[in-house]
Amino acid sequence: MYTVRVNGLTLFCTMSNKLLIYTFLFSLGLLGVFGYVVFTKSDEMGRQNLPVQAGIADTTGTEYWHAPDISTLEKNPEREAILYGKDLISRTAYYLGPKGSVAQTTNGMNCQNCHLDAGTKVFGNNYGSVFANYPKYRPRSGTKENIQKRVTDCFERSLNGKAPDSSSVEMKAIVAYINWLGKDVAKGEKAAGSGFKDIAFLDRPADPEKGKMVYVQKCQSCHQLNGEGVKDADGIVYTYPPLWGEHSYNIGAGLYRLASFAKYIKYNMPFGASYLNTQLSDEEAWDLAAFVNSQPRPSKDLKKDWPKTEEKPFDHPFGPYADGFTEIQHKYGPFQPIKDKLDAMKKERDAGKQKKKTI
Repeated sequence: MYTVRVNGLTLFCTMSNKLLIYTFLFSLGLLGVFGYVVFTKSDEMGRQNLPVQAGIADTTGTEYWHAPDISTLEKNPEREAILYGKDLISRTAYYLGPKGSVAQTTNGMNCQNCHLDAGTKVFGNNYGSVFANYPKYRPRSGTKENIQKRVTDCFERSLNGKAPDSSSVEMKAIVAYINWLGKDVAKGEKAAGSGFKDIAFLDRPADPEKGKMVYVQKCQSCHQLNGEGVKDADGIVYTYPPLWGEHSYNIGAGLYRLASFAKYIKYNMPFGASYLNTQLSDEEAWDLAAFVNSQPRPSKDLKKDWPKTEEKPFDHPFGPYADGFTEIQHKYGPFQPIKDKLDAMKKERDAGKQKKKTI
């Protein structure tokens, strides 16, 4: 007869039973380790989709915009529309993708593939300042646009499809959600943490070949060899969106401009990165952006974009231009000389306008 002590409890057993008890205890230990790893990983992945919390600041002490608490919607008369709008942003493909339950009008990507965490992530292309700044003049169209027009542009460019009608339940829900997110930002103000965080220019053109090496090392495991992305088990919504190819954003999308894409990936990619925890150097971000945006993707007629050529941004890759630089430099850089020229041209135009006012 042998004794075994477990947490202060004495067990009496034979040799064969003793071996069984130790085997059982060892198995429990393995199960505990496995459960801890799975729970920790699941919890970590789940946290990636939570709204940004209040009080998050950088080393300068700047406190950034954060999304309103969803629990405050309980008495909001637009509660259902706002929640539906959030779901449309998070799971656009489920409702409007190739297998959409409402309509089949987009490429299968979700709005939050570009506007991270349903448009709430700091420097993740969030919606924090949209309500405060629309309607506004946009040089790309040369007109004053409302939020509906801005959403339509995203559907036609980033989702390479067709937007819901402005009077539809879906469009109204998306706008209601965007307006609710920005309700605490004063009109005309841009909240800290909105849009993209700036990144320093390179003193050379961005290099797609160097970017390919970064892609293989840090991006391919999620976005796949040919940039095709990975869908959920249901085959409807992308877990990791396509970065090029027929199901990705077209050449008219905002992320097709190199500076926008470089800023986006610098402070948000690979998975888990943020402005507080970057994983790419500036050079890697620029070169990776050059690689991704040199790959094939859907086209779009851009003839009506930037009707005033002098307002074209330094990284718009399609001419004609008023600044004298080539398409290849507008696509890959170096960008500082272009920006300096455009700034000087704008200063001259503004001075001319002021002179006319005083005459």
